[in-house]
Amino acid sequence: MLWRSPRREDAYEIHELVRQCPPLDLNSVYNYLLLGEHFSDSCLVAERAGSIEGYVSAYIPPLTPEVLFIWQVAVRESARGAGLGGRLLQRLLARPAMGRIRYVETTVGPDNAPSRAMFLRLAGHLGAPVHESLLFDRSLFGPDAHDDERLMRLGPF
Repeated sequence: MLWRSPRREDAYEIHELVRQCPPLDLNSVYNYLLLGEHFSDSCLVAERAGSIEGYVSAYIPPLTPEVLFIWQVAVRESARGAGLGGRLLQRLLARPAMGRIRYVETTVGPDNAPSRAMFLRLAGHLGAPVHESLLFDRSLFGPDAHDDERLMRLGPF
């Protein structure tokens, strides 16, 4: 497995990978271009034989430089069940650019048990407590059907 930052030419393939990973919200190809261009230190792909098998997008919020906010973790269906998502997160946190990170935050929908379990395993690996709270109530998403987004905060570690 090759672990690397996303490149411009990966944006469409990442978009299509996320499309195949419900319940993740699908963003525009432009969004994935920007993530790779502006946040390449905090995003990571897992590539095998020229194909992106997994992807994590994340960023460090400007006002909280000790926090890494994980936006999306997507794993190709054929690669699921082998811990690839968790390995992506661990490798991302091990990068030199993550040296100041003491907390991981993410939002997880109430019905996304696999994602919740992955972040709980990460917390165990980090020896970090987990705190959960409501971040975005479903009413904030307007008339579109959308679940509440619950914040999971892992740390300090």
